[in-house]
Amino acid sequence: MGPVSALVLFAVIWFMILFIVLPLNLRTQGDDGEIVPGTHASAPSDPQLGRKARIVTIWALLVWAVVAGVIWSGMITVRDFDWFNRMSTPEVSN
Repeated sequence: MGPVSALVLFAVIWFMILFIVLPLNLRTQGDDGEIVPGTHASAPSDPQLGRKARIVTIWALLVWAVVAGVIWSGMITVRDFDWFNRMSTPEVSN
């Protein structure tokens, strides 16, 4: 895995974890009873994006380290996902 692939993998993991963390501890304007005119009652009153971005980054680094370690170690390769035997064997492709 090259540096660009590692960066793309980190970005995908970061956004996946972001979508998991965003609704956690969410206080809506309806919950607080202070609805800003022109917004829905379900809009967040204090989204705490900075705090959530730090949490997501820490978790994403941990998950990325595990996934990248598995990829770099060779425990799982692309050939492991060749369920229909469409890839040539390593001896033929050399």
